[in-house]
Amino acid sequence: MATPHIAAERGDFAPAVLMPGDPLRAKRIAETVLEDARQVNNVRGMLAYTGTVDGKPLSVMGSGMGQPSITIYATELFSQFDVERIIRVGTCGGLSPKVKVGDVVIGVGAHTESAMNVPRLPGVHFSAVASYNLVAAAAQRAGANAHVGTIISRDHFYLTPEGQNERLARYGVLGVEMEAAALYGVAAEFDKEALAVLTVSDNLLDSSEDMSSAERETLFEKALDAALAAAFC
Repeated sequence: MATPHIAAERGDFAPAVLMPGDPLRAKRIAETVLEDARQVNNVRGMLAYTGTVDGKPLSVMGSGMGQPSITIYATELFSQFDVERIIRVGTCGGLSPKVKVGDVVIGVGAHTESAMNVPRLPGVHFSAVASYNLVAAAAQRAGANAHVGTIISRDHFYLTPEGQNERLARYGVLGVEMEAAALYGVAAEFDKEALAVLTVSDNLLDSSEDMSSAERETLFEKALDAALAAAFC
């Protein structure tokens, strides 16, 4: 039952899907984590794989960058391929002084300036929140360097209103990324589960400890381990 963006059949995806933004990162996760991984999608280069971890089925698929992209793939996975939970595994820019580069941020809720969730409940400011059981499982596995709290999902990567990061930090927002609020909205629409587990790749208020592009691709093992705990909780 192929969709416009996923050339797979029902049963090709496991109930739980890990979803990094980069399809090449999805390939790398599949090669290092999954046993007997098989490719189940490559439409538009958005690679997806299904295999097992300790005998339990798991899929990994890229989402692309931004809320519109992850909304397309999450909608099709939830509505057409019997997926029950999606755990975004990605990076974020740190805002809070509590978080350091390399720490894990678990997004219990995602603010956004995007209009992606506005049509869902006209007249209501939709609260984009993660599934509590996934949050609890990921936090328990991630340990001392994990921070559970709110994040913000932005549409713009380069354009930030002056002073907004500082105000968000004062309100306790832990980090900035570009997908979680939309993912949480899609999960709510289909009565499914979702979570974002993020590695802090840079500090938006202090650039002295930013990760290199190579480090962004390799230093996410702690977040991946927490995401796996959420996938199988």
